Amino acid sequence: MTRRALIAAATTTMSAAPNYRILDPHVHVYKRDPRFPYWKGNPSHPQDDKSPEMLIELMKANHVARTVIIQVRHYMFDNSFLLHTLKQYPQYFQGVCRVNPENPDAPEHLAELTTAGCRGVRLSPAANASGDWIGGSLMKPLFKRCEELKVPMTLLAPVSRMPEIGKLIDQFPDLTVVIDHMADTPVNKPEELEKLIALKRHPKLFVKVSHTWSLSKQPYPWTDAQAHVKRLHESFGPQRLMWATDWPVSLPHATYAQTLAVVRDEMKFLNEDDKMWMLSKTIERVWPFA
Repeated sequence: MTRRALIAAATTTMSAAPNYRILDPHVHVYKRDPRFPYWKGNPSHPQDDKSPEMLIELMKANHVARTVIIQVRHYMFDNSFLLHTLKQYPQYFQGVCRVNPENPDAPEHLAELTTAGCRGVRLSPAANASGDWIGGSLMKPLFKRCEELKVPMTLLAPVSRMPEIGKLIDQFPDLTVVIDHMADTPVNKPEELEKLIALKRHPKLFVKVSHTWSLSKQPYPWTDAQAHVKRLHESFGPQRLMWATDWPVSLPHATYAQTLAVVRDEMKFLNEDDKMWMLSKTIERVWPFA
C-alpha cells in the first residue's frame, strides 16, 4: 500500500470513529454459583455460564463502554446475583431488577432494591391470561412508586398489550417508560406496530430497537425487521430510540458484534446523528452513567 493510501485509510478510520461512548441498555448475566441459586420454578436451568467477566470481554472487543444488566428469569425475583455484580463492577454496569407484580409488597421491594443500587424495574406480562395482572389493581401502586423513585419502568410485553399499557402509563406523566424489543411485533403483521407507535403521546416513553434478529425471517442484516425500526424512527425520532444486544439471548441468532453492527453499519436510513442518539445519548437520558 502506498503512503498516500495509508494516510487515506487512517483518515477514514479516524473520521468513522464515534465521538461518543457506545452503551448497551439490555444484557443478561448468570453463573452457576451455590451462593446464587437459580429459581426453582424454572423448568430447566442453563448448563453454561454467561458471566459478567465474559460480557466485559465482549464489551471491550466491540468498544462498548457501559451496559445495563436486566435481571434474568433464571433468578426470577431474587436479585442477589445482580446486586453482587453491580457492586463488583460498578465501572461497567447499571442494573434493572425484577419484583413480583402479583405481590402487594412489590412497591416496597422496589424501593429496597433501588436503595441497594438498582436503577429501574422490569415487568413481563405475557400475551395470554397469565399476564392479565398488568390490568389489575396492584399496578397503580407499583407504577406510582416507580414514578416517585424516579427510576425507569421497563416493560417486556407483546404488541397486543400496548393499548392496555398505554392507558396505564397515561396516569403517570412523570414516569420514564422503556418498551423492550419493539414490543416483539411480528414482521408479517406490520399494521400491529401502530399499537406501539400510538404510545408516542407519552413524552417520557422510549423504545428499544432490538430483536431484529429474532423477528426477522431473513438472514443478517435482517432487512425485513429493519422496516419496523424505520417506522419507529419516523414516529419517535432517534432521541427516544435505543439499540440493545439482548446478549446472551441473541446468541442462537447473532453474534454480539452483529447486534451492534446492524444498527451502526446496516441501517442505511440512519445518519450519524441518529446513531449517536440510538447508540449512546438516548440511553444516557434513561440511565446516566458517570
